[in-house]
Amino acid sequence: MDKFYNMQVFAKVVEMGSFTAVANHLDTTIGNVSRAVSILEDALNARLLHRSTRRLLVTDAGRRFYDRSISILADIERAEAEARDALLEPRGKLRVHAVPGVGRSLVTRAILAYRDAYPDVSVELMLSQRMPNLLEEQLDIAVVIARTLPDSAYVSQMIGASHCVLVASPAYLAQHPAPERPEDLASHTCVLLSTVDYAPDEWHLVCSSGSVEYQHAGAHFIVNDMDAMAVALRDGAGIGLLAAFSAIDDLRKGTLVRVLPQYHTHQRNVYAVYSSRLFVDAKIKCFVDALKMHVGCQLDSYARELCIDMAAVR
Repeated sequence: MDKFYNMQVFAKVVEMGSFTAVANHLDTTIGNVSRAVSILEDALNARLLHRSTRRLLVTDAGRRFYDRSISILADIERAEAEARDALLEPRGKLRVHAVPGVGRSLVTRAILAYRDAYPDVSVELMLSQRMPNLLEEQLDIAVVIARTLPDSAYVSQMIGASHCVLVASPAYLAQHPAPERPEDLASHTCVLLSTVDYAPDEWHLVCSSGSVEYQHAGAHFIVNDMDAMAVALRDGAGIGLLAAFSAIDDLRKGTLVRVLPQYHTHQRNVYAVYSSRLFVDAKIKCFVDALKMHVGCQLDSYARELCIDMAAVR
């Protein structure tokens, strides 16, 4: 095995923290991964990793070697990519992860437009609520919604902003007078969303005159999927917070109506997240541009249509 390959293997071990994960990622054996690191250590006459049955720890020498290695490997990768035009022309497979709500609608439409523009790229879309490990799962990009992103080695670009509004069905409101103030929600049945980014027991609402935090004493229905929540609300289950991208069609058709229409939630940002590198493949760069055009612009359009006060949501 050559030195550059051994450096690549060692860099992956540092990033993934496991010989097994690297072996699966590179489609090789654990023995080959361990051997590559050992060869480097012998050549350098330095211990790069402390190994135990439970975990791997990077030594000081290993951390310095890793920092230098990824810079060298990135330069090599850039030279190879330029030779095959990967930085210039999108091609190959693009593996995308997205949270379900925005993924089922807006991201899917963005992918279709992207494929029309770049037919040499095939796209695989995976939907789930969690934030994936891009390296271990061999994903190119993830679309996530969050107030802020945790510190990580990933690169992120904000592609738009999402807002939630209070809605209920006409049938529910026909039997339960619409609340006039947030505190009136206490006399209503509330359907609550519970995900990584949404705490089910409280609603943070804002309007042009200020903000209010409504605490729920209890709920008859809590769900972790916004589309399922929309079904329950259309069927008269109560009042709930829906993201504009989930509520907009029902609001246009009248199957849902706004409740306390002057209120909405704080802004949650929609991010495109991808692995940290010194350069980015054209297929990823162009897809981020497609997300900004087809997701970000659409989210802005929804906010204008729903008269969301952009000055109040940040």
